[in-house]
Amino acid sequence: MTDTHQQTPSPDASESEAQGLACVLVFNANDPSGAGGLTGDVLAMGSVGVHTLPTVTGSYARDTSGIHDFFPFDEEAVSEQARTIAEDVPIQVIKVGFAGSPENLAAIAEIADDYEGVPVVAYMPNLSWWDDDRIDDYLDAFQELLMPQTSVLVGHHSTLRRWLLPDWEGERNPSPRDIARAASERGVPYTLVTGVPLPEQHIDNVLATPETVVAHEKFERIEAVFAGAGDTLSAALAALLATGMDLPEATREALSYLDRCLDEGFSPGMGQVIPDRLFWAQPEGESEEEDATEDDGLHPGADYFEVPFNETKH
Repeated sequence: MTDTHQQTPSPDASESEAQGLACVLVFNANDPSGAGGLTGDVLAMGSVGVHTLPTVTGSYARDTSGIHDFFPFDEEAVSEQARTIAEDVPIQVIKVGFAGSPENLAAIAEIADDYEGVPVVAYMPNLSWWDDDRIDDYLDAFQELLMPQTSVLVGHHSTLRRWLLPDWEGERNPSPRDIARAASERGVPYTLVTGVPLPEQHIDNVLATPETVVAHEKFERIEAVFAGAGDTLSAALAALLATGMDLPEATREALSYLDRCLDEGFSPGMGQVIPDRLFWAQPEGESEEEDATEDDGLHPGADYFEVPFNETKH
């Protein structure tokens, strides 16, 4: 396997050591359910030993059953939040979740351009809960403005396929390299594709370039719906990169961390299962062994990460 990860900028380890914890500048929405958004980012990044610098792009109206609405901040508010803290604290990585509007994407892309050399991890969530016109405008702006700034794009196979390869007519599903090739044409060197279907009830999670598979982790398929899985994975990946870990190792570690978070997932409401990002803080023997809720239906705004419940240690 050819190792091509050296093209991705690496955080300055000496700078990170001098300031203490590595710091990640995060753009994401407030999530009142605590399933994802900035709440998920802060918990996941803190779990792997990184300090989060959160910038609020707006707020969901959400419960554990799904996303019902979104209220964006204007781009000036988003830009001012980020620039104020970035001028004070050195940042090792920028992580982008849901920006909420094309205008906010433009502001984030401008900031990322100003901090050339700082890796950008961008997550594309499932937007099926939103209006079609807003989805189209958001995806177009993401492609044009943010993808050229993105070091690693993260998303579920079905989400990325529908977005990046809408005219795919092949008899087989597009491979992670096919999706990575489409992303590369828009300026993204690495794409982490999750939930890739495999035979015999297995799935794959693949970090790819157009030329090669850089890293991957296979799991046995379990049909379970989680809220916030994608935010958890992309946040953990960004945080691990900020500590100076190389991209393939950070990818494997982030997937293992997500696996355990889902294994210890819980249901605070009547809807989807929420990852427990602080599973390691539970006193041993006190956590209940429960199966995750299985659901064949589609929940708008959910993350369909089909990951087995096992005892992988992070």
